[in-house]
Amino acid sequence: MATRLKGVPVSIGNSSSDAPSSASDVPSSTPSIGLILARGRRDAGLTVDAVSAATRVRVPLVRAIELDDFGPCGGDVYARGHIRAYARAVGIDPDPLVDRYDAEHGGRPEPTPVAPMYDTDRVRVEPRRPNWTAAMIAAIVVVVAFVGFTMFSGGGSQQVAGHASQQGPSSRPSASAPSAAPSAPGSTAPSTLPSTQPSNSPIAAVPANKVVVKLTAGGGKSWVSATGANGNTLFQGLLGQGQSKTFTDDKKISLVLGNAGAVQLFVNGKDLGTAGGNGQLVRTDFTPGNPQAG
Repeated sequence: MATRLKGVPVSIGNSSSDAPSSASDVPSSTPSIGLILARGRRDAGLTVDAVSAATRVRVPLVRAIELDDFGPCGGDVYARGHIRAYARAVGIDPDPLVDRYDAEHGGRPEPTPVAPMYDTDRVRVEPRRPNWTAAMIAAIVVVVAFVGFTMFSGGGSQQVAGHASQQGPSSRPSASAPSAAPSAPGSTAPSTLPSTQPSNSPIAAVPANKVVVKLTAGGGKSWVSATGANGNTLFQGLLGQGQSKTFTDDKKISLVLGNAGAVQLFVNGKDLGTAGGNGQLVRTDFTPGNPQAG
């Protein structure tokens, strides 16, 4: 319906300039990839610096991913890798996020088929002919060895029989005495059994030549990374509240704790208390003698 105001027609309702120009201008109720990752980081109690240390992705690039700016990643392959690493660090399934990234950026390219390097039909194994010369040599060696063994065994048995006939009846061996006399009823023999008394240490029977580290998330969740002396990864992931992990190595254990205030440390049987403050990123190393077993 239109009405005239001083001779000028005016349309009643929404004008064409108020309508969205395209489907992309319509707000979506589904959160973006960056928003999902940022919420997961905050729910895990991690800072941007902690995620950067866990994923080895630079801090500016982590902030750009949370803003859905994947241009600094350097390509789709690197962007997928960063999304996977970020999601695993905060305890989120990365596959749906990677699939959504592919759907929003033209899909994943099809793999290029590899051309065969050779024709398998042309490769044929010819049967080997028997080597009669080697077989004859082996048979001769076996015969010579058998004859020599028979002659040596016959002469040795005759010498043993003659030596036994020269010995008199007095050469019979006497019954051997017992190797150890039984202990007297009143005596107490030293015990060699290990002690079975209970230990008050949180980590029982800590070896002297190893380092044993136990982590308990008693104050909340924390991202944890534990590596051995040779660089092998012992554990990497989110440690939920109430969960515990124990690690052992011969030389050294290196730790990275995203929320140090939630983690209690037991090293070589000794309670060290909390690893740091709430939300604090802590890096630390322990060896078999540090600290001394409690």
